[in-house]
Amino acid sequence: MVAILNSKRPHHPSVCIIIPYFGRWPFWMDFFVESCRWNPGVSWLLYTDCDPLPDCPDNVCQITISFEDYNDLVSAELEIPFKPASPYKLCDLKPALGWVHRRELVDYNFWGFGDIDVIYGQLLPYYEPLLHTYECVSSHARRISGHLCLLKNNERMSNTFRHVKGWQQILGDPEHHAFDEKKFSRLFIRHKNFPSTLRRFLLSFGEYSSRARLEEDHTTPNCRIAWHDGSHDYPVRWYWRKGRLTNANDGDREFPYLHFMYWKGWGWPKGDTEALLPANRDNLGSKRWIVSNRGFSF
Repeated sequence: MVAILNSKRPHHPSVCIIIPYFGRWPFWMDFFVESCRWNPGVSWLLYTDCDPLPDCPDNVCQITISFEDYNDLVSAELEIPFKPASPYKLCDLKPALGWVHRRELVDYNFWGFGDIDVIYGQLLPYYEPLLHTYECVSSHARRISGHLCLLKNNERMSNTFRHVKGWQQILGDPEHHAFDEKKFSRLFIRHKNFPSTLRRFLLSFGEYSSRARLEEDHTTPNCRIAWHDGSHDYPVRWYWRKGRLTNANDGDREFPYLHFMYWKGWGWPKGDTEALLPANRDNLGSKRWIVSNRGFSF
């Protein structure tokens, strides 16, 4: 059984990001949703069995469905047995979401997949110029970025995943294979260890890479990729204010989003999530947030 908890959408928004997520919402979910609210030209479809999100903005549509029913939906749409060992397997599904949910995407120009361990800045001012030129926009240069990737809503890009050899077996395997950032990436990114100038030249002739924008946007601090200044001095304090995202190292430079995977996984203490949140979280949109290696604060 499927229940749509919030079906309001802006008139013909240009981008729709699809995120299936099952289990329990993470403790920072209020901040994620508020950062969505400040991107009215983008919509999110959240397929989930989690509790209803309070004060959900019009551009976030929560669709309640059980994990089992969602797996049955995927099985039917892809014509494979999709029986994950855990919800983490859904990461493999990301490149196929445009096909699985093609009926929900008919009014959109682009669709995307992503994660929820992110805080968004102003997405469309950053991405819209790129969407006029490319059919795939990744925020990493050497692989498709699983935390946010936008693809043209056409038959070619919605079916690109089918060109991965053995995709049925990979997606049908209950275990996770990082299909999005490995096998799927290789359709777009080859010769990634070549010098950057030569690699870009070769990519311009590729069947898929010639339609893709593959550049490092520096959205994930503390990863092995050098920061935009060539150093590994990553910013540890990020600032969100009325939809604009900056950090302590880069002055007024705005970023499209912050992916705080490394803090979530290894930097923040486990268990005591209240210690990672400010006490009063009312009216988040009226406040400046700080996201750091110590959690969220004002």
